[in-house]
Amino acid sequence: MTEDTNDNTNTNCNYLSFEDGIADIDRQIAELSSLSQKEGTDNSSKIRKLQRAQVAEFKRIYSSLSPWQTVQVSRHPQRPLFGDYLNLMVKDFRQLHGDRTFGDDPAMVCGLGHIGREKVMIIGQNKGRETKEKIKCNFGCPNPEGYRKALSKMKLAEKFNIPIVTLIDTPGAYPGIGAEERGQAQAIAVNLMEMSRLKVPVICIVIGEGGSGGALGIGVGDRFAILEFAYYSVISPEGCAAILWRDGSKAPEAAEALKLTSSELQRLGLADAIIPEPLGGAHRNIHDTVYSVEQYIIKSLRQLKRTKLENLLDTRYKKLRAIGTAATKLSEAGVAAERIKASAENFIKKGKAAETKPATTKI
Repeated sequence: MTEDTNDNTNTNCNYLSFEDGIADIDRQIAELSSLSQKEGTDNSSKIRKLQRAQVAEFKRIYSSLSPWQTVQVSRHPQRPLFGDYLNLMVKDFRQLHGDRTFGDDPAMVCGLGHIGREKVMIIGQNKGRETKEKIKCNFGCPNPEGYRKALSKMKLAEKFNIPIVTLIDTPGAYPGIGAEERGQAQAIAVNLMEMSRLKVPVICIVIGEGGSGGALGIGVGDRFAILEFAYYSVISPEGCAAILWRDGSKAPEAAEALKLTSSELQRLGLADAIIPEPLGGAHRNIHDTVYSVEQYIIKSLRQLKRTKLENLLDTRYKKLRAIGTAATKLSEAGVAAERIKASAENFIKKGKAAETKPATTKI
């Protein structure tokens, strides 16, 4: 697991392309700290001034990230992965293996554990931190056996009345020939159907990338939350750009059009909640990020466990059926606004024409 940074002056951090100002301040702080140690000079006031400037720069940048910049933050190499959440949030974790059909997909991790005082079945996508681990789990892209394993463990949780928590972090389902031969699309489709009627509370949280059907395959539940700088989309920006423009460099434009940020998803009614990240993103303070996710899960489980099963299933069904209606209403509202605007402009033009028209006198 990557070492956590509890402050924003970590010079070992991998800076993103839009963080040049932050990197420059970090270098200055490091130089002043080094001088203080070598020469014994007191540079504490200068360092505090630079730290205040850095906080202001973080707020300026992260308060107005573009969709493409948000995607970059969600992919940061030091961002907490599923394994970090297991280590810091889940107690007494016992991993469960295999789909009883083909094999055990390392890209999909399932197991029983405790979050707070709640016993849960936790399921998540493992991207891997080191190169060998990344290759082993296809960079977090599950195979069909991964989705079948997840569903098998969900059914086990349902049998023993254990709530389910899924943590989503994948660029998409694995697109290899073997995966297609073993029924990738069917495995995801079956998960969508079966998750929609599980008789236990289900909480889904996007902690990084939420790409395509790979994310949707474990993304159906009673509560759907997303971290502030994560994204959730029908396709990756690069894939969208390659299809629409046949040019991967158009990814920023694609990200803008896909409406994939947390704020857009909440506005469209797809995300129930946005879990805030520390200043500068989750990778700058892993412990605080994990704590925020943990508190959201505990609070949501308490609410859901007080709900009658019939009401739980009915609400979940209505929630799923309502997906897309928000976008339709927004579109209809936009059309109506354009019509009103056009009518107003036409009315004004007619009024002006009547005023300038010369008066005629009958004899």
